[in-house]
Amino acid sequence: MTSRMRAALLGTVAVLAVGAGALSLQPSRAPFVASATAQGVQSGPMSFADVVERVKPAVVSVRVTQAAPQATNYREQPGLDEDENGQMERFMRRFGEQFRGDPRFGGPGGPRGPGGPGGPRGMSQGSGFFISADGYIVTNNHVVRGATEADIVMDSGRTIKAKVVGTDPRTDLALLKAEGTNFPFVRFAANAPRIGDWVLAVGNPFGLGGTVTAGIVSARGRDIGSGPYDDFLQIDAAVNRGNSGGPTFNANGEVIGVNTAIFSPSGGNVGIAFAIPSETTQTVVAALREGGSVARGWIGVQIQAITPEIAESLKLPRAEGALVAGVQAGSPAASADIKPSDVIVAVDGQPVRDARELTRRIGAVRPGTTVRLTVLREGAERALPLTLGRLPGDDQAALPNTRRGSRGEAAPETAPIAPRLGMSVEPAGRGEGMVVTEVDPAGPAAQRGIRPGDVILDVAGRSVASMRDMREALTAARADGRRSALIRLRSGEGQRFVAIPLNPS
Repeated sequence: MTSRMRAALLGTVAVLAVGAGALSLQPSRAPFVASATAQGVQSGPMSFADVVERVKPAVVSVRVTQAAPQATNYREQPGLDEDENGQMERFMRRFGEQFRGDPRFGGPGGPRGPGGPGGPRGMSQGSGFFISADGYIVTNNHVVRGATEADIVMDSGRTIKAKVVGTDPRTDLALLKAEGTNFPFVRFAANAPRIGDWVLAVGNPFGLGGTVTAGIVSARGRDIGSGPYDDFLQIDAAVNRGNSGGPTFNANGEVIGVNTAIFSPSGGNVGIAFAIPSETTQTVVAALREGGSVARGWIGVQIQAITPEIAESLKLPRAEGALVAGVQAGSPAASADIKPSDVIVAVDGQPVRDARELTRRIGAVRPGTTVRLTVLREGAERALPLTLGRLPGDDQAALPNTRRGSRGEAAPETAPIAPRLGMSVEPAGRGEGMVVTEVDPAGPAAQRGIRPGDVILDVAGRSVASMRDMREALTAARADGRRSALIRLRSGEGQRFVAIPLNPS
């Protein structure tokens, strides 16, 4: 081993030792080295100090007082813990939540406490950042939810008032406008980061304003179950409650994301945080700045992911695209002649990999725009022009609730439909399909989420209204060489497809 190699290894060990032993509020870190010799050996630690010096003045603390306390400022998900023993009780922790134990932020004796003046009040605290010199500030919707104005505390300690310009709960973004001009601001990155790129998170964790942490981009395109537009960056820079709405920077000091959620067994940092990508943020912020809300395109269908079983049932070459499970009457999709069991594989010639990508692509287009959808129907590809409507207030337009056949009708035909499928059915009445009356808990139907009360509308592309229709459809599917039959169901949740395996008769 050469002396140069030995020195490089010792330097690495020293860096690791410093990282492991740092316990202060501002840990010392030497994340990477600045230069390389002609032989490729790196030497000398690089500091983020120059970048931090430029961007830190544009990052602010956001404090909002609500007229009445809210139960939480983050969306609760099952699975993640908040007790001493680390039991998993909540999955996603939103970290702009109220500071319950601190008198400054609503604890006993504070504005939320029983002895506080003016009755019960709540305080929410998070982070944000200026994106223009005239005072526009980006933060999270859950930080300012229910408020019309906020106090902004700058890095210098100066406090100013800001009004809420607009919010977008679907992406958890909000835009504020501060009073004044000539504010320091930061810019969004022109290019998306790569996995492994260095990042800096700046914010206000636990009320400790102006905190800077470093890490890398751990993953992209994360779906954490918070909504239909999930497309998060995952980073391992330390973020905690109070970092909500703060920026994630690249090594050039450009904003690549807005910190919004963490995964944590204890409520503190474990190296898994999620940020809204800058490309999403820029689109939403532009709409909020223009009109105070976001108008999203809407086609009026229920869609679902395509599993390998469903792909085989539809004879698709691969499990890609978005399967149309239901079409709302009077919607743009109905006008464009889109039908259940169509598979949308492209928008304006750009391939659609899955249902989630279709949702994001359509939602990013303004209502009134005409797009060209490419669909697969019965093995043939079709191009259908469609003019987008505006997304209704609900995340997903409701389809009619399940209608069950009247049990008072004379002698309805009811029987197990091939016991090997694990369910019994009877006509739903009015030619509206077959209602599931019983489900074997250990059978294939139960394993695929079919429940009593679900209505089977069609089987393998054939409408069914009687036991005879069901048997003929299943027989035809077997004769066609299919290993499973695609069943379209209607329930209180809308419509969906389920692939049921077909056993030989």
